[in-house]
Amino acid sequence: MRFRALFTTAALGAALAVPAGTASAAPAGCGATNAEIYAAPPATVTGDPGDLLACRPAKLTNIPGDVPMKAWKVRYVSTDAEGARNVVTGTVAVPDAAWTKGGARPTVAFNPGTLGSAPQCAFSKQLAGEYVDMHEGANLTLFLKAGFAVAATDGAGYLNGQVHTYMVGANAGHALLDIVRTSRRIPGGTLTPGGKVGISGYSEGGAAALWGAQLAASYAPELDVAGAAAGGVPGDLKLTAEQLNGGFFAGFLADALVGLHAAHPEMPFDDLMNDRGEQAIKDVRSNCLYGTLAVFLGARVEDFSKDGLSLERIYALKGPGGVTWGDIVDRQRLGVDIGPPSSTATYKIGFPVFQYRGWLEEIIPHETEDATRQAYCKAGINTTWKNTYPTEHLSTDWGAAGDVTNFLADRFEGKPVQGDC
Repeated sequence: MRFRALFTTAALGAALAVPAGTASAAPAGCGATNAEIYAAPPATVTGDPGDLLACRPAKLTNIPGDVPMKAWKVRYVSTDAEGARNVVTGTVAVPDAAWTKGGARPTVAFNPGTLGSAPQCAFSKQLAGEYVDMHEGANLTLFLKAGFAVAATDGAGYLNGQVHTYMVGANAGHALLDIVRTSRRIPGGTLTPGGKVGISGYSEGGAAALWGAQLAASYAPELDVAGAAAGGVPGDLKLTAEQLNGGFFAGFLADALVGLHAAHPEMPFDDLMNDRGEQAIKDVRSNCLYGTLAVFLGARVEDFSKDGLSLERIYALKGPGGVTWGDIVDRQRLGVDIGPPSSTATYKIGFPVFQYRGWLEEIIPHETEDATRQAYCKAGINTTWKNTYPTEHLSTDWGAAGDVTNFLADRFEGKPVQGDC
């Protein structure tokens, strides 16, 4: 969450010779059209996580600094929160300058902060100048100038006809790890399996980065993850929702409710809505960041359901098998059942983590950001923390960008770091 403002056919015909209604992998080249990158998902998705489905060269006009690079839009296989294959889009960028610091060039797996839930909001479209409602291009400039490749996922739900599954942890973590795998499968690309990986994101991206960190050992054990940096993290969605409801940034809560339902369509939702609620769903599905914030300024979740349901009453609603909305929201909480590689924890983290927030943070409750850091420390994760940036939510992303780049650079060079728990 943040305040700022998802082939030519002839070239890929053989690779796509699969039964109708399915998606397979291994395109013959990077000749996809833009429309084919973002085409609606097929009924059945096959292949392994990270398989490249389509790619096309891209000019990233919204990465400032004129860094010489090669870049591609990619369409790839990932895994959703229910364990099924899905299709995700993103961007891969590799600087032209040779990597001179030993070993293979490292890659930063990057998840952007909140962009909105409509298809036009996809980070890959915004980096290419097709729509502009974001400001993290300069963050990527720092990575590229440092010599790192960047694998930036759009996250699940940006294909035509979809809605972004906003704040669904497993979807985000899987997509972030899988785009690193994809980046090494681009025809004519130079990235190799031996390259180290750093994970980075702020706000919504910070939550995704920590989910990537928590899932890496079990979901993508072949990746050599050297470190993760995550800032402005809404680690507890219930606490965050309570602060957002009725406030200036209620649009983020609207995005989260619609996004959670997109990931869990079996749960009660549409039938609960009154006329305002039905319009709110349309607004979420059609707006990007600033539009969403404007439409939902001061809105309360109670205003959109026939029975005036509060957040607590929504959490109590049951779906199939007795699962409640509260259960699903709690599944997204970060720092639960984590531990070092020697532990019996579900989520094992064997690399250093940098967490941070602004001193003047006004969107994400300080309590949940601080608690996520404390959970990592209590679990024995090598954690570095910084909360002294003299900035609010938006400007902390910029204010910390140099520290994030330096933290990952040190991890790529194998320098030790002593956490400050």
